[in-house]
Amino acid sequence: MRRYAHAESDSLEHSTVVSHADLYLSKMLARCLLDGEPELQSVTDRCGQILGRRWRWLGPLVRRYLKAFTGRTRPRQRDVVRFLQQDDGFQRAWSKYYDELSVTCRLGESLQMRPVQAAQEWEIPAITSVGALSEWLGVKTSEAEWFADLKGLAYRRSNPKVCHYHYRVLAKANSGVRLIESPKLRLKKMQRQILTSILEKIPIHRVAHGFVKGRSIKTFVAPHVKQRVVLRMDLQDYFPSFRSARIQALFRTLGYPERVADLLGGICTNAVPRRVWRATSSVIDLPQLQEARSLYSRTHLPQGAPTSPALANLCTYRVDRRLAGLARSVGAAYTRYADDLAFSGDELFERRVEGFSTHVAAILIEEGFSVNHRKTRIMRRGVRQHLAGLVTNQHANIIRGDFDRLKATLTNCVRSGPDSQNREALPRFQMHLEGRVAFVESINPAKGLRLRKIFEQIRWS
Repeated sequence: MRRYAHAESDSLEHSTVVSHADLYLSKMLARCLLDGEPELQSVTDRCGQILGRRWRWLGPLVRRYLKAFTGRTRPRQRDVVRFLQQDDGFQRAWSKYYDELSVTCRLGESLQMRPVQAAQEWEIPAITSVGALSEWLGVKTSEAEWFADLKGLAYRRSNPKVCHYHYRVLAKANSGVRLIESPKLRLKKMQRQILTSILEKIPIHRVAHGFVKGRSIKTFVAPHVKQRVVLRMDLQDYFPSFRSARIQALFRTLGYPERVADLLGGICTNAVPRRVWRATSSVIDLPQLQEARSLYSRTHLPQGAPTSPALANLCTYRVDRRLAGLARSVGAAYTRYADDLAFSGDELFERRVEGFSTHVAAILIEEGFSVNHRKTRIMRRGVRQHLAGLVTNQHANIIRGDFDRLKATLTNCVRSGPDSQNREALPRFQMHLEGRVAFVESINPAKGLRLRKIFEQIRWS
């Protein structure tokens, strides 16, 4: 009886050791499979190198791995480990040779770039390790990890001095909350480097017009001028809807190893601490405050970071492609300016526009977006058709009410001084007004000239 119990204990201990060794071997093989070009011969050779022998079962295993992952975004190591743990061939080999299998050498920290096929010609920097990323950013490795904050430490800190963002909470006119998250100087410098050296090297879909060089509101509305019907739709909570996992997956698509992609994604995303909302409880309704706090507490693209518009456009590429195809199927035009979606067409599109909008909403939900249905508008020729603050019935023009209000503001600045009109206490009110005048000039030069003459009469202290 005692001998049987002792044998059973040895069996359980042996089973535990086998399980641990299997997981370790799977992790090492996963790193090996992820490194280098996804070619049968080279991957098999690398796996044989770390095992000290090219086992017969390695070739079929590599074929199954390539079939499962080739042509997709570079997977995470844990996904490859899960594949190995569930692969019958690998498990049979382990059961048969577990006492002979061991890792005889380990891979270095650096892995090779593995971009998807479309990204292979993009001229982005090759960064293959955490050390290389830190050197590229000009910071220490510990600093890169601190700014990326993958463990969410900044979210739990109450001291604003150790956080990476300044915050400004704004109440939307039609209910809801908008949060401006402005990165501090050192973080903004790193984000600008990521923007100029990586993100701006990647082509944006032709229908995207917001925050894209050479495109503007004018190019956004141009296809919809003099159309029989215009459909306008709005994406709800646009920037917060892009979670960190989605951003990290984008960087893996570009070919960056998992750890590098995670740090790049962390540097470009943020989770808002609870303390930010304490000062707003008296000016924002409690249900809206709770909803906003929940929304922004999850790591997301911050509205205010220089990288966020480009990342949002890149992550919207798939939905832009789907919606552009849907629009073509009914003879309609489609453009997007950040979270504003516009469709327009002739009599055929007018007859189908209600069902079409439902189909668009379904695609957006499938792609992880939410539609702000209160802002959906179907505008036929007999009413004022307007997109992004411009009228599009006959030609792109400023909405008369907006023009009249700006003219009145400028006139009152001349009569009573600019301080009397700066009701929101904007720190750069002169630049703010001049920007609005310049916008009108870009759309309607004649009206813009009238406003410019009034603006130049204002006395600034």
